[in-house]
Amino acid sequence: MQRAVRRAEREIGADQAMAILAAGEYGVLSMVGDDGRPYGVPMSYALHGGAIYFHCATEGRKLEHLDANPAVSFCVVGRTKVLPAQFSTEYESAVVFGTATRAEGAEKRAGLVALLEKYSADFMETGTTYLESKLDRVAVIRIDIEHLSGKARQPR
Repeated sequence: MQRAVRRAEREIGADQAMAILAAGEYGVLSMVGDDGRPYGVPMSYALHGGAIYFHCATEGRKLEHLDANPAVSFCVVGRTKVLPAQFSTEYESAVVFGTATRAEGAEKRAGLVALLEKYSADFMETGTTYLESKLDRVAVIRIDIEHLSGKARQPR
């Protein structure tokens, strides 16, 4: 069960939270492994078909944690502006709670293409050739979004 946002006046709607998620440059993936210890790591990602996709090596701590416990949180921070005289910050953020699953076959390739479209749109032909050469050497993870919330402190 999800908690209500503590500062309700800063809660933003699902559409705005989704827009922050779609536009974000990177997010922080947070998970807990079978040892009960938390692990958070910044990730490049793409939003595709209503899910979050990222790629990683085919082995390592991230996959060990996800295999042990696929429940994750993914946080994206959008625009920020420090307000020194007000001892505050304008910000916008979106937080996803979901389940991580390895993408395989056509879905794996589609996840990688979504990443190419987001980060290297001007180089799709070269990028597609590159991803085909690396397809078997990367893992692609899909996060199914089960809950999305967002907060913002906007200019007054």
